[in-house]
Amino acid sequence: MTLFKNKYRIESARLSNRDYAANGLYFVTICTGDRACFFDDIVNAQIYLTAIGQIDVFFDFY
Repeated sequence: MTLFKNKYRIESARLSNRDYAANGLYFVTICTGDRACFFDDIVNAQIYLTAIGQIDVFFDFY
């Protein structure tokens, strides 16, 4: 670890030779408080998207 402004900091996990501004597929993890299910409901082994989950599908470009 290195120091920044006299405090410890963790080194970046990003690849140094990667252009993160370039187009490409990215995996995004969204964490909810207390693992609340905001994106879907599971009833009788079927998944039903909530309104928020439907927005996520709309922006799913792959």
